[in-house]
Amino acid sequence: MKSTIDTKTAPPDSKAISFQSHSRRQFLKSSVVLTGVLATGSLLATLAPSRVWALEARILDKGQSEALLSMAKRLYPHKGLPDAVYALLVKDMDVACGEAATHKLVIDGVARLNSEAGGNWVGASPERQLAVLDKMSAEPFFQKVRGQCITSLYDNQMAFKYFGYEGEVWSKGGYIHRGFDDLTWLPNPPEAASPTVKKI
Repeated sequence: MKSTIDTKTAPPDSKAISFQSHSRRQFLKSSVVLTGVLATGSLLATLAPSRVWALEARILDKGQSEALLSMAKRLYPHKGLPDAVYALLVKDMDVACGEAATHKLVIDGVARLNSEAGGNWVGASPERQLAVLDKMSAEPFFQKVRGQCITSLYDNQMAFKYFGYEGEVWSKGGYIHRGFDDLTWLPNPPEAASPTVKKI
């Protein structure tokens, strides 16, 4: 399926995700395996040309893609972070599965997730999913997905917008006048945490 992303208005890294004005029914008739809708009024919805997004995987099937997306959300939960961002992990894992060894690792890993979760990993409760992940935490599949999550979820423009990261500012004069203290998702530290200014 050809992407119809408007690169002038869509988040810069959204090329891995298609934002289109078609209906969900039209998406489901294509080769796309994951689809979703950005929440009305959300920051990302105001940046993308359409609230509807879709992910096309060339190697992973729908079940494997959904399992990886669910795993990413359980490993790195962020309230309000759209599935479109978590889907970037699926896209990157799909590319990595171009190597036979990685593809087998994912096939076996997802099968293990389902088995340990009683047959349906995606439909399992959050508590059971966490228990399964804890049990598998030392295994190569877990480590592969966890490691890829760090890059896929946080090194992209959609995540930057969600977390309020403005990108590099060295070329713009540095952070001192460009929001170095704009942190909003953590409480302000106590004054005692700041060093005492010594007079010379």
